[in-house]
Amino acid sequence: MFVVGNVLFAVARVLDTLLSLYFWVIVVAALLSWVRPDPYNPIVRTLHTLTEPVFYRIRKVLPFTFVSGLDLSPVVALIIIQLIQMIVIRSLYQYAAMV
Repeated sequence: MFVVGNVLFAVARVLDTLLSLYFWVIVVAALLSWVRPDPYNPIVRTLHTLTEPVFYRIRKVLPFTFVSGLDLSPVVALIIIQLIQMIVIRSLYQYAAMV
């Protein structure tokens, strides 16, 4: 049974790392949106490609994300990531420890 626990621990660790990385991608994309970078820059295009589908879904589900000209969808995405890390990932860690 310790193999199952190790696999669950590894899955939880990888998911936690990926969510943390995506958290920082969203932060960088939000900061870049304030300075109007060159839209043809490959880094800016990559950040836009990674974040815009998530922002679009959040805007579609929660229409109040535009407040006084500010787009709050990155904030909502960061809160969702934190909730996933605190609930799902932590539960996976605990379940892996029990197995």
